[in-house]
Amino acid sequence: MYSYNVDYCSVAMLTTGMPTPMRLRDLIRQIRAARTAADERAVVQKECAYIRSTFREEDNMWRCRNVAKLLYIHMLGYPAHFGQLECLKLIASPRFTDKRIGYLGAMLLLDERQDVHLLITNSLKNDLNSPTQFMVGLALCALGSICSPEMSRDLAGEVERLLKTSNAYIRKKAALCAFRIIRKVPELMEMFIPATRSLLTEKNHGVLITGVILITEMCERSPDALQHFKKLVPNLVRVLKNLIMAGYSPEHDVCGVSDPFLQVNILRLLRLLGKNDAESSEAMNDILAQVATNTETTKNVGNAILYESVLTIMDIKSESGLRVLGVNILGRFLLNTDKNIRYVALNTLLRSVHADYNAVQRHRNTILDCLKDPDVSIRRRALELCFALINVQNIRSMTKELLVFLEKADPEFKSLCSSNLFIAAEMYAPTKKWHVDTMIRVLTTAGNYVRDDVVGSLIQLISDTTELHAYTVQQLWRQLADDPIGKQPLVQVGSWCLGEYGDLLGSSEAQDADPVQVTEDEIVDFYEKLLSINQMQLVTREYAVTALMKLSVRF
Repeated sequence: MYSYNVDYCSVAMLTTGMPTPMRLRDLIRQIRAARTAADERAVVQKECAYIRSTFREEDNMWRCRNVAKLLYIHMLGYPAHFGQLECLKLIASPRFTDKRIGYLGAMLLLDERQDVHLLITNSLKNDLNSPTQFMVGLALCALGSICSPEMSRDLAGEVERLLKTSNAYIRKKAALCAFRIIRKVPELMEMFIPATRSLLTEKNHGVLITGVILITEMCERSPDALQHFKKLVPNLVRVLKNLIMAGYSPEHDVCGVSDPFLQVNILRLLRLLGKNDAESSEAMNDILAQVATNTETTKNVGNAILYESVLTIMDIKSESGLRVLGVNILGRFLLNTDKNIRYVALNTLLRSVHADYNAVQRHRNTILDCLKDPDVSIRRRALELCFALINVQNIRSMTKELLVFLEKADPEFKSLCSSNLFIAAEMYAPTKKWHVDTMIRVLTTAGNYVRDDVVGSLIQLISDTTELHAYTVQQLWRQLADDPIGKQPLVQVGSWCLGEYGDLLGSSEAQDADPVQVTEDEIVDFYEKLLSINQMQLVTREYAVTALMKLSVRF
């Protein structure tokens, strides 16, 4: 055997004038053995120079091996464009091994922006008509990857013909190729609609999933196609039911669930078909309830299916009981130890609040617990959801919890939380006094992270609440002495109130508050110290000086 190899290599050298090229595995071994980036570049440059020289040979028996090495070099990030025409020569070869590398090279090195890719249109057409299914499969994969609008128009008829073949291997690849063609040239969609309907009657799961993906793309792009495929809802329901009720099948089983990929894609398509359509929604209510109750929840595979089923339940015109079931599933997700599942649940609940407000309210305590989560993304979503759940009935309890969160929150949350607390209090405050007390607490807790619009809005609120002027100015004065540098929004509101209602500091008319025992000199001393602090903002100084000017008239 060894002598035969030597003789064969000698013949190769005599016929081609070039030594036998290095094998791909040897090139990989050399590149991995390089100690530095410079050594790696030297190996690659040397091999690229050799490959270029072999490409100049007209009758190159090692073209397939050299292109394979060039593709590996391309994957490492080095330029390999000089191999484009060699890929076309391999595609034109009658040998399957040559075509396989040639099409792979075309998919990696060519795209629709380069005119060279148009040269393989004829080869693609020939291979799409090949009697060998693997040749057809290669051509469909390549067409789906690099098709341009021109190429799509030229070969769409061939792809449509292959969609009708009885060979499941070819049909699934043709369906994915049609999916890519429709993305490139949407007006070709009508050509594929008749052949696409028959894909859902296929028993092969590969054909089924590609058919569902193709129909989903059509429905997303065309309202007419969406209306046309609504007739297929019973077919989809039947397929999904068979998947749920089917026994163990090793070919399709993933962690104890029967073909979760097909289930997820069917649920997505049902979501499109049932949106704003009562009749279609009614046809899928029962199967959605079965999916939601029978799917295993101990594995991520089951959680993915449940998540898609909840999205479908919330998007279609489903029954109220089914919506409650969907929200309860998300509530269980919130108790999961996986952070990703908790985040997904919060995100979906936030989108579902408008669909079933009361059902989401039942999980309010669990959502509040998420504010204590160490993950910043979960805390942010939980905060948004908490504000979405505030209403007249729970404003006091929710505000209490949110103030506790505000006290310990990171700086990035304080600004958002304080602004939203003011908006919520403005909408649902049970009394004016509670409103004022809450906002003073927010100013005290959030400190300098309070936005300017909150300061202006609070001043307007105090100005409009005549009966609370004495109470408000007394409460603010008690808060001003503590860390004025870190609570400048509070100082600004307090200064405005002192300027307007400073003469009410000692008033006994304030509701539920004792008069403040303070002299004029103490107030002046406070502002003197305040204005001497270098860290005070210009706006705060302006409020302080204005207050002093007003007080000079009142005292």
